Amino acid sequence: MRVKTLLLVALLIAVEVVLVAGRHHGASMPGSPFNISKNDSCLKRVVLIAAYSFNNQSNDAFLFKASVIHRAQRQVVRGIRYIIDLDLSRTVCRKQNSTDLSNCDFQSDRRLNQTLQCHFEVWLIPWQNTTKTLVLLCKS
Repeated sequence: MRVKTLLLVALLIAVEVVLVAGRHHGASMPGSPFNISKNDSCLKRVVLIAAYSFNNQSNDAFLFKASVIHRAQRQVVRGIRYIIDLDLSRTVCRKQNSTDLSNCDFQSDRRLNQTLQCHFEVWLIPWQNTTKTLVLLCKS
């Protein structure tokens, strides 16, 4: 019984050391979100998906697209979950005339210029060819 207790205590100490080391040295635990480069090619695709989700739910006459990415994280959870904080800015493209954001410049008219701070969480399940926008929050 004493050996089992000592093994249990040693295991608990080892787990605590790993948790503390992970918190203090920037290492992340498996399954936890981790920061990714703002230039990540997959992130760019997810940012477009987020902008399309916003545009589909918006009543604005113009399309919005990402102007600044403030923070981006990836988490592996039965797929890949992206957590993104970014600015969406109004473009010159009207919704009725265009859906391709790559050809849309940002609005230069001061009266029409608008930027929103947004938080998105997008879940990709590649083997099912599924994409879901889990969270879409924007404010002026």
